[in-house]
Amino acid sequence: MLMKTILLTAYAVNPYKGSEDGMGWNFIHQAALHQNIIAVTRKNNRPAIEKFLEAHPDHACQSVTWAYYDLPYWMRFWKKGSRGALLYYLLWQVFLPLMVWRRQYQFDLAHHLNFHNDWTPSFLWLLGKPLIWGPIGHHPKVPREFILPVYGFRAWWMDRTRWMIKNWFWRFDPFLLLTVRKANRVLSMNRSVAQKLPQVSDKQHLLPSVGTEWVEDPGINHATGFEVLSVGRLVPLKGFDVTIRAFAAFFHRLSPQEKIGSKLTIIGDGPEKKRLQGIAFMEGVAGQVEFVPWMERSELTQRYTNAAVFLFPSHEGAGMVVAEALSYRLPVVCFNNPGPGELTNSQCAFQIPYGNYSTSVKSFAEALLNLHQNPYLRRKMGTHARERFEERFNWTAKGRHLQRIYNQVFFSHASVHRLLPLAQ
Repeated sequence: MLMKTILLTAYAVNPYKGSEDGMGWNFIHQAALHQNIIAVTRKNNRPAIEKFLEAHPDHACQSVTWAYYDLPYWMRFWKKGSRGALLYYLLWQVFLPLMVWRRQYQFDLAHHLNFHNDWTPSFLWLLGKPLIWGPIGHHPKVPREFILPVYGFRAWWMDRTRWMIKNWFWRFDPFLLLTVRKANRVLSMNRSVAQKLPQVSDKQHLLPSVGTEWVEDPGINHATGFEVLSVGRLVPLKGFDVTIRAFAAFFHRLSPQEKIGSKLTIIGDGPEKKRLQGIAFMEGVAGQVEFVPWMERSELTQRYTNAAVFLFPSHEGAGMVVAEALSYRLPVVCFNNPGPGELTNSQCAFQIPYGNYSTSVKSFAEALLNLHQNPYLRRKMGTHARERFEERFNWTAKGRHLQRIYNQVFFSHASVHRLLPLAQ
């Protein structure tokens, strides 16, 4: 198929960051390997993008036409960091088609890339071109007993407020319903998208937003001891309280000799750090739990390589660190949910069903004990973890997948237009 031009909009793009910004950059990079790309993003992303491109003159994104766009100052003076981010994002999307018209960009297909949420609309359908929306998804609400008794009323209320806002958009926002109807293809992070937007069922394609750079296969882990690793922001959504209590329940069942080489490493920062340190103290494992601040990727690589298992009882709808763990042959222990539960499978992970709080903690501890006592099982699950990374979460493989979707949309759209004269 001849190379086409894609207008790709990404509110968050930064080659030096992870999460939403890093995913935006990597999707644009993969798209640019096969198509002409006009990438629209915010002006505050420009310094990082230009710095990276100056340092990497052969990078595929050198061929991208970058369009930096923001609303006038008088329409955004009130936005301060994350305060007002959602409202500004919506306004940014509303006026984006007008900017495209004014600059007279010529393109064949529009792709609304991020934010990666399924509860706010896109307005790219106004441009009259085939539209791809996503990958999109959402964080589910945290089960009550996993947030209220642990993190308090304020955390519970904030989580429920966010959930009510999402439900309002899903049920009542006419522009969201128009986006669903007008999109030619909807890329869904997981199956929960169709549960909230059943109209996407006949046009959705499962494509998780998470991915990670190719890393050389580390092979069998020969590190001594049993290091349990967990990575992420220290916030209620991530479930680090379950991480610590499950590790403690596991640790206290070990013999004195086995305890010597067993530890839990938590890498990340966040507002709940002191609370989590207090939980480790109360559970009697403060000396075995190491809290490590965010670090450079090269240092993080060594941490993944030395670990025996990745423990991640997060309640979120995604989990970029899960893909990283799989790439380093780490068996994963997580909840069986639409996030990490769908990113993994039973061959590379222990997927713990939700139960009451204490039952869930015990189940996570049993999984750790099983992996500790069975090195062969760890190696076998590690092999499957690497296979899953190579098939689904390596950015190169994800880029080929994205290209197939573009081709399908191009082909189906061209076929419809060829048939139109016959139908008149």
